Amino acid sequence: MESYQEAVLAARLGADRVELCSDLAVGGLTPPPELVRRTAEALDIPVMVMIRPRAGDFVYSPAEVDLMRRAIEEAREAGAAGVVLGALTAERLIDDEGTASLAACASPLPVTFHKAIDELADPVEGVRLLREIAEVTRILTSGGAETALAGAAVLREMLRVAQGRPTIMVAGRVTAANLDRVRELTGAIEFHGRRIVGELGG
Repeated sequence: MESYQEAVLAARLGADRVELCSDLAVGGLTPPPELVRRTAEALDIPVMVMIRPRAGDFVYSPAEVDLMRRAIEEAREAGAAGVVLGALTAERLIDDEGTASLAACASPLPVTFHKAIDELADPVEGVRLLREIAEVTRILTSGGAETALAGAAVLREMLRVAQGRPTIMVAGRVTAANLDRVRELTGAIEFHGRRIVGELGG
């Protein structure tokens, strides 16, 4: 969600959590702390906050990692229930050291590793690595494909490897219209999408 109004409407329509970000057109960036604070104060459901300092790839410099640490602290102070982040190496592998460092900074807030995992040649191997980082409680993924339906086979394997820890949260054009089909094909129990609970506008 990019706005307070969208987040409130999503909660009213039955969402059990919302993810706040800015600039969805580039995949989502860190939202302003005031938006986080206002939304967290208004909603009774968890508000998860995107931690991403810029558009483009997920290979971050030390200075950018410092920016992400500060953004995590600001999100915590603003009332976030968790953070959403991800870091890769130049070889398009998970940056396990960087991710673990950021996840430790977020603790005790839970961490969702976002769709950066879909940049990997083998997202299933990414699950195996992320299982070793205790603070990473969810992975947001479409199975390396453009949509959850297209990535269903890989998603099933990711779910098998994860064994429920971390939770595999299925994304990728999941809507109210195709949710049952995505659930049937993947076996997942958690889903992410702006149109799962209905039209939010925009």
